[in-house]
Amino acid sequence: MSLRVQLVLLQALIVCLTTATTGLVAGAIQEQSIRDSYEDRMEAVALSVARLPAITDAFDDADPAAVVQPIAEVIRKASDVTYVVVTDAEGIRYSHPNPELIGQQVSTDPSVPLSGEIFVGTQTGTLGESWRVKVPIYDETTGTVIGTASVGILESELSADFLDNVVWIVAAVAGSAILGVFGATWVTAVIRRRIYRLEPREIASLVSNRETTLHRLSEGVVAVDERGVVTLVNDAAERLLDARAEDLTGRPADEALPEALAHVLERGESEGQLVLAGERVLVARSTGTRAGGDAVEATLLLRDHTELHGLLQRLDGVASVATGLRAQAHEFANTMHVVQGLLEIGLVEEARAFIARATPGGAVGLPSGAAALGDTELTVLLAVKVALARELGIELTVEVGEDAEASDVGPAFGGDLLTVVGNLVDNALEACGLGDTVVVRVDVAAGSVHVTVDDSGPGVPADRREHVFTEGVSSKTTEADGGAHRRGIGLALVRRVVARRLGHVRIVESDLGGARFEVDVPVPPPAAADQTRADVSATDPVGTTP
Repeated sequence: MSLRVQLVLLQALIVCLTTATTGLVAGAIQEQSIRDSYEDRMEAVALSVARLPAITDAFDDADPAAVVQPIAEVIRKASDVTYVVVTDAEGIRYSHPNPELIGQQVSTDPSVPLSGEIFVGTQTGTLGESWRVKVPIYDETTGTVIGTASVGILESELSADFLDNVVWIVAAVAGSAILGVFGATWVTAVIRRRIYRLEPREIASLVSNRETTLHRLSEGVVAVDERGVVTLVNDAAERLLDARAEDLTGRPADEALPEALAHVLERGESEGQLVLAGERVLVARSTGTRAGGDAVEATLLLRDHTELHGLLQRLDGVASVATGLRAQAHEFANTMHVVQGLLEIGLVEEARAFIARATPGGAVGLPSGAAALGDTELTVLLAVKVALARELGIELTVEVGEDAEASDVGPAFGGDLLTVVGNLVDNALEACGLGDTVVVRVDVAAGSVHVTVDDSGPGVPADRREHVFTEGVSSKTTEADGGAHRRGIGLALVRRVVARRLGHVRIVESDLGGARFEVDVPVPPPAAADQTRADVSATDPVGTTP
């Protein structure tokens, strides 16, 4: 059976049952109302007859019926009841619609009114089954019961009155049922249009496929309605945002999501923008919350770019090394040409002197004393940066404090030190130009690591020193590199890593004329360092590479 037929039949059944029940209740109320109305009328007539002086005085006459019968008939006709019967204490009738029954014993028990009580009920008498009221008649002098007054109406007359009214009730019920069925048909058509005329099995299949697709996607999906309230968060989005779906859904997007993601969601982004969520580097795309000036539903897609970001940085390092090796090859070739020339003209001693003067090491060598860093990864990182700086025509100097023991400090930070130093050096190299100088210094003292990076570049104005740590903010944005989509991540990441390590980072003016970045980070205790290394191995978080 199709959904349309099911909806129509179910709604029609509900409408019919409801209207039928309403009709029955209305009929019962109507019948009781008619009965109560007659009861009130009969009781009033009976009491008026029982208290009428002409009636009570006639009880002392030789022929009470001669007085009572005419009065009772006038009252009966005026009150529109079936009968008015007056009896004495023995139950002998003094009045009756059928004069032939006057003087005879009543056919029903008069004991209730003769005991001083009022009787109301249905009894079968000489005229048939009737709804009646019986009241006592008192002697005004002695206060004793001297007779009864009975007023009633036939049940058949009550039924006729009820049937006259029930026709309207039935008509109203039938009309309501018909309107309800037509309304049910219209509602069914509206519902069918709203659900694109899909059948239940098709809807169930769509929901199942949607749940399966959303929750198995590696990309995070966040959906908001036209009011900007989060309505959907899939499993991948929970993982990437490090939050539970129930904590995000039902909240405005600008409250539930990080500011950068909320901004991307609102304005729309089709190509993808690098955004920091915590310390994760994400590529965010959005359909935008506005279309033609109107608020619309929107979807935010998130892809984890953390590992790729690290790989790209590693690739930059490899490219720097390759560039340095190419330069080294050129330098070596030039040296060999000089040696060859000196030997060809017979200047052997001069050739030996030239070889002795040649600087040992290569393009990736560190300045003297830098080996005191101890930590292999940090040493190699800075070696690559020195080679890169040489190719850019920048002098990069690495200094290490006398008390530094980076071989113990580096592993304790689980790669975070590499992230901080690498990003600060990259920032300095990009800010400098040909002939500039960059000085990197690492000190370990009083249980904390102090890193400074000085450069002789243009520096950072005082009013922008806090602003440069904001995600997406960069003074190096160009069209060639994709603009803001690829910039403004490094310094924001440095601040987040340092904040997580309970340290601080600041910018001051350098003695070299440019900017100085100063970082102070407490050294974690051995137990915490072991746990950090375990966490890094298990999760491979942002920061394993600069």
